[in-house]
Amino acid sequence: MVFFLDFLYRQLFIWLPTPTFDFTGQTVIITGSNTGLGREAARHIVRLHAAKVILAVRNVEKGQRAALDILESTKRTSSTIEVWELDLSSSASVKAFATRAQGLERLDAVVLNAGILTTQFKLVEGEESSIAVNVVHNTLLALLLLPKLRESTKKTGLRGRIAFVGSDLQYIAKFAEGRTPGNTFDVLRIEEKADMDDRYVSSFVKI
Repeated sequence: MVFFLDFLYRQLFIWLPTPTFDFTGQTVIITGSNTGLGREAARHIVRLHAAKVILAVRNVEKGQRAALDILESTKRTSSTIEVWELDLSSSASVKAFATRAQGLERLDAVVLNAGILTTQFKLVEGEESSIAVNVVHNTLLALLLLPKLRESTKKTGLRGRIAFVGSDLQYIAKFAEGRTPGNTFDVLRIEEKADMDDRYVSSFVKI
């Protein structure tokens, strides 16, 4: 009850400051950026003079529509935004995306915002889908992009940044799988033990 009251208070009465950090000359990747928080994060970073913002999206057509909307509202040139395909349910797509990113002149920041919410149990490459997307492949992407971030840091003198977007709902996760004996990932793969109503919020807990 205390959590929900606190949550409502923060939603209704707390206003986050508008970002003012200068991204001049920088290249930023934002996943899940054709809608919601990812789209607005991209809009802010474009507005803050980033040289290039890469919208990493599963649906390129929707990503292109988001790019047009952001460009219209920020009045920046079309070269500011690129739309790249990224399917976080596929490790091959993650690896291909990271390989493509190695060809960038520089990479200064990554916002890992993409995720899924599902109540249907489904295995994706041997993992339950929300764990595969929200945990395993997000982590894989971060690790694969680290070398480019480090290379850019040496070149520019600016510290590279990776941000994982989570949810306050993690604080109400039951995460019974984490208290089950044995390997947690093995338990998460068992459909009969899966509480899919809790799985989304559990995917934000440090597994």
